[in-house]
Amino acid sequence: MSNNRSSRRGARLRRWLVGLFCVHAAACAPATPAADAATLAREQMVQRQLLARDIDDPRVLEAMRKVPRHRFVPDEHAAHAYLDQPLPIGHDQTISQPYIVALMTQLARPAPGDRVLEVGTGSGYQAAVLAELAAEVFSVEIVTPLATRAALLLRKLGYSNVAVRSGDGYAGWPEHAPFDAIVVTAAPERIPAPLLEQLAPGGRLVIPVGPMHSTQQLRVVEKDAQGRLHERSVSPVRFVPLTGEAADRDRGGE
Repeated sequence: MSNNRSSRRGARLRRWLVGLFCVHAAACAPATPAADAATLAREQMVQRQLLARDIDDPRVLEAMRKVPRHRFVPDEHAAHAYLDQPLPIGHDQTISQPYIVALMTQLARPAPGDRVLEVGTGSGYQAAVLAELAAEVFSVEIVTPLATRAALLLRKLGYSNVAVRSGDGYAGWPEHAPFDAIVVTAAPERIPAPLLEQLAPGGRLVIPVGPMHSTQQLRVVEKDAQGRLHERSVSPVRFVPLTGEAADRDRGGE
């Protein structure tokens, strides 16, 4: 029975991906294998959602072309995996729209030899994109079932340079600090001090900051060689709140 169910799920996914390509293409070619359809869908995502805006880093664009986003969303949302929108992944969490993932990655500028911290693993998609670009990725997720699921999927997809643990990301991952880049995928009221401490000289922290359930500001903090911090705002965004005891204290116990 398990083989039959797996075959049916595979068939549905192939139909979804081919259908997605047909909807967005000027003309629909004959049905192709799911892998080919997914590749086409990712290329259209890159062309229409990333290059058409302000994503121009060649390494980031290549990573976005490569990572199979449809593998990181629930089966019932696979047909929408490459659309310009966030999607629910369970436990009141979402996977960010492709543009936001690419933008935060471009702002973080991970280099091939870098060690990167991600706060808020979620589905594991952002971690996979970072893993295409950096030497090591350490990702913290406060929702244990999401951390477990993401770790298993990342391992299955061959991302051996990603470590995932369940915990409060507000505290970072001090055992592996300092980090050349830190990407935070949930919004605190203010930038957590431990993350600033764990940022290496020359490193960049990319983080949405602002009130719960409202518009936040995506910020970039850079630490220079002398340890001084330089902060700038990039754009308004909407993220789920960063949760945990320390984050709640920052919000006054909300």
